[in-house]
Amino acid sequence: FIVLALWGATLANLTCLQQTDLKSLIAYSSISHMGLVIAAIVIQTQWSLSGAMALMIAHGFTSSALFCLANTTYERTKTRIMILTRGFHNILPMITTWWLLTNLMNIATPPSINFTGELLIASSLFNWCPTTMIIFGLSMLITASYSLHMFLSTQMGTSLLNTYTTPTHSREHLLMTLHTLPLILISLKPELVI
Repeated sequence: FIVLALWGATLANLTCLQQTDLKSLIAYSSISHMGLVIAAIVIQTQWSLSGAMALMIAHGFTSSALFCLANTTYERTKTRIMILTRGFHNILPMITTWWLLTNLMNIATPPSINFTGELLIASSLFNWCPTTMIIFGLSMLITASYSLHMFLSTQMGTSLLNTYTTPTHSREHLLMTLHTLPLILISLKPELVI
């Protein structure tokens, strides 16, 4: 069952690579992360359960932040097709910064709690069966690939917008701060959630 959960996470990640719709990509990303959580819960060790708890909380904040950013993009472009939303780094540089930070958290880079959760899950999987690290590593590689693809597709390149784009509002920056700050702060004191 653990291998099946990991394989499901990998297949969901592969599905993410095929997506052109921004919200669909984020939704499939959630499915892949929950595959890791299921594998960790089935192992039933202290580290795996702590990692599952940390990853669930972390992914709740991260995916919500990604959906908020997708909505911010949609409000300005009226489309969710990634290739049509490119060039935002020239128009809204602060939103590009939020996209980068959130994508880095999605691929579990330190100092976010995502990293802590995935590290605990990886340790538990390795202790259970070292060969599961092949599937886990493949899943992480594909996650990094589609996150980079999502960032580059929406932020880089020449903008296709011919209309006036409204500047970012303070509510959008506050919303993103309230999503990312807990992820960083919880990683400083992970015993709050683990």
